[in-house]
Amino acid sequence: MEPAGNKHARRSRETRAALVAAARELFAERGYADVGTEEIVRAAGVTRGALYHQFRDKADLFDATVQTVEAELTERIAGGVMADAVDPVVALKAGARAFLDAFAEPDVERILLLDAPGVLGWRRWREIGQEHGLGVIAAALEAAMANGALGRRPVEPLAHVLLGALDEAALLVAHSDDPAATRAEVADTLDHLLDGLLARGER
Repeated sequence: MEPAGNKHARRSRETRAALVAAARELFAERGYADVGTEEIVRAAGVTRGALYHQFRDKADLFDATVQTVEAELTERIAGGVMADAVDPVVALKAGARAFLDAFAEPDVERILLLDAPGVLGWRRWREIGQEHGLGVIAAALEAAMANGALGRRPVEPLAHVLLGALDEAALLVAHSDDPAATRAEVADTLDHLLDGLLARGER
């Protein structure tokens, strides 16, 4: 028999996951401002009290939703195209393009780009992005420097600059009148930016 404490913890995790999943779907469909907590709890199949046991308010639930989407996006890119790349520089380029492509998905774009900066504030939005993406970029840069593809330089500031460039690129695409064309232009620009970091030649 499952101990009472473990059962309580499991149910709490399940409730939290159900709320985040329901909120994610609703926020993606209509945006943060047009979704109420009552419909979130109905969609999650839990009580209003359960929501406030897990989260302070709707904004706190949205914060958790943003973290979930960001974590999934980072894992998908780091464990997918970047892991399959033949070398670290190719991995960085592939990761940058996959990052931009992901924001063509309505739920990712709406939650991470259109709503998160305004709802959470710029500082918190950047913190979440750094928590999930900065380490991936830094690891790829370290690997590129280790194999001689990039000249040795401080990794942390370079990783921050590249993450900032990716965020700005994604925002530019999200607010463009022609997202597909802008995405292609921005992806090409990021490729040239990464090529400029190469210690020797171009790939």
